[in-house]
Amino acid sequence: MFSRVIRTIQLGLKSLLLHKLRSGLTMLGIVFGVFSVIAMLAIGEGASKQAQKQIVALGARNIIVRSVKPVEGSSNDQSGGGTPRYGLLRSDLRRLQKTIPEVVSAIPIRELNREARYRKFTMQSRLVGCTPEYQELNQLRLSKGRFISDTDRASRANVVVLAYEVASKLFPIEDPLEDRAIQVGDIYYSVIGVTEPRNASAAIGGSLSGQEFNKDLYIPIETFRARIGDQVYTPKQGGMDSEHVELNQITLEVRDVQDVIRTSEVVRGTLEKFHPQKDFAVVVPLELLKQAEQLRQIFNVVLGSIAAISLVVGGIGIMNIMLATVTERTREIGIRRALGARRRDIIEQFLTETVVLSGTGGMLGIVLGLLTPFAFRMIRSFALNFVLDPKTLSDTSKMFQEMQPEVAPWSLPLAFGISVGIGILFGLYPAQAAAKLDPIEALRHE
Repeated sequence: MFSRVIRTIQLGLKSLLLHKLRSGLTMLGIVFGVFSVIAMLAIGEGASKQAQKQIVALGARNIIVRSVKPVEGSSNDQSGGGTPRYGLLRSDLRRLQKTIPEVVSAIPIRELNREARYRKFTMQSRLVGCTPEYQELNQLRLSKGRFISDTDRASRANVVVLAYEVASKLFPIEDPLEDRAIQVGDIYYSVIGVTEPRNASAAIGGSLSGQEFNKDLYIPIETFRARIGDQVYTPKQGGMDSEHVELNQITLEVRDVQDVIRTSEVVRGTLEKFHPQKDFAVVVPLELLKQAEQLRQIFNVVLGSIAAISLVVGGIGIMNIMLATVTERTREIGIRRALGARRRDIIEQFLTETVVLSGTGGMLGIVLGLLTPFAFRMIRSFALNFVLDPKTLSDTSKMFQEMQPEVAPWSLPLAFGISVGIGILFGLYPAQAAAKLDPIEALRHE
């Protein structure tokens, strides 16, 4: 039995090698079909992993509450002079800490875009009023010095920690920790630390905007309130713009990951009682993570289905070439039938040839598919160097810049199995057509 199978395969290979160019071109449809299935699933997997990585960085046990500016005209004008007042309050922070037992920590954050200056050097930065816990929350590492401390908070010290890019811009030669101070507005802050470079976090859907940590200035949140205050004035054409915000964000850490979803509903319900104008948004990384997993599955199905179309096209090519082969080899089929070959033998012969074609094409497609990460890096490098401007990249483009395709192990046998299945499916009709030829008429064929 085994020797018969080997003999059939050898005969199939011999028949295919009689027309090398035609067989090779037919095989290319399967090669690129298998490659496209593996490549598209790898890119989809890489994009999904990158998105999930961004979400995981936010913390599976965290609940993020952000201030949101209401639609113009709907905010409260409670500070006088027509200044809109909105967003999270310090009383909200105390209320959430005291009334929700599942919350083990609450980190307040205040943010503002400001120009940092040191002598002749300037840079547009994000001034962040925060607590010592902010460092661990955002996985910030220090290259030198220290982060802000509870002592700095208590004394409302004018100290600042510079992000990597800010330190490089303002102190290209000098050491920023050698008793240096930078100016933000009309206030001077002593430099106490410099962070290491950190990748920006991409925006996650419409839930959370991206953050560029390398352009930050970190000061104690109590210092922010004492030196800058809640009401902020921003120059604009023809005058000044102002707004009153106490806190931009509160990050809550829940004791147990199982309680995150339920606690987020409690947080939302608690805040809604005191914020009728809906000037806040609750972001739950755990919910986003589950949604990202569902989207990944849908994404894989869609991409795999699109790529599988090219395999069907390759199968049509196999059917076309095998039908032409049947016509060319009609006399050969007649001789084999006259010598005692059964219809099943003829079907096996032609199916063997289609399986050899599709199987070989599938193997070559897998080899190309495994090169997807390398090819993607080459294309990305070309795009970033000659097409895209890294300075103007959007959050989506930055995700493209950091993404690494991952070849899913299960996609290799799947793509190969589909290629062989396509070969059998589209080779069955030509094989049956060959087997149904009348031996006498086949022998008369010229």
